[in-house]
Amino acid sequence: MPGDGLCRNNLIYTSLISDDKKTFCQWYHNDSEYHQGKNEVVDADLMEEKWKREVKFLTLMSKHYPHQIPELLDIDIHEKKIYLKIDGVDFWQEHFDKKCMYDQVLPDWQEQMLLIFQSHKTLGLWKYSLHPSSYFIVDGQLKSINYFFTYQTGEGPITVRDHLSHISKERQQEMKIKTDALGIGWDVPQTTKTMQLLAFESFSNNYPRAFIERAKRVFI
Repeated sequence: MPGDGLCRNNLIYTSLISDDKKTFCQWYHNDSEYHQGKNEVVDADLMEEKWKREVKFLTLMSKHYPHQIPELLDIDIHEKKIYLKIDGVDFWQEHFDKKCMYDQVLPDWQEQMLLIFQSHKTLGLWKYSLHPSSYFIVDGQLKSINYFFTYQTGEGPITVRDHLSHISKERQQEMKIKTDALGIGWDVPQTTKTMQLLAFESFSNNYPRAFIERAKRVFI
């Protein structure tokens, strides 16, 4: 990351990528070297919950919208590892490596991402992990990952504070400004829909404002 050097790209699991960058592994294990002691998800029960959500919703997407997630190569239940077929680094890293805008990496990324959001809505999924590093590009197609912070219609309500371990300290500061403006208390249970709209707002510094508004309309 420019100005920061190497950094973690995930607060929950340990990210592994093959030397040829053809396989990505989500290892639901708190590795002290990788997380540098900054990860708050050290509770075994919480890690188990995140692992189960990732497996459940990735599998659901694979069944109904296989073209919108990377190909599932293997799910190692014992090791808690998910192996995905990729083709290079994630979407966020790729635009850094190429020193260009998202549009130059994938011209129609906005339309593809909106279609993924529409698929989530159709399946009754509320996915709050929306960072550009939650996507890969394979054969010109945007592929979605990171379903550990996803709820299904009928779950909830949930509070912001109960999920701070999912959110970096920097983003927490940004989000506090937004929640205050929206009158959302961190200890007040919120509907999954409200949390979805808040998630889009919290990533408004990562995406164009016009895109954020289009994304929110998918769920309104």
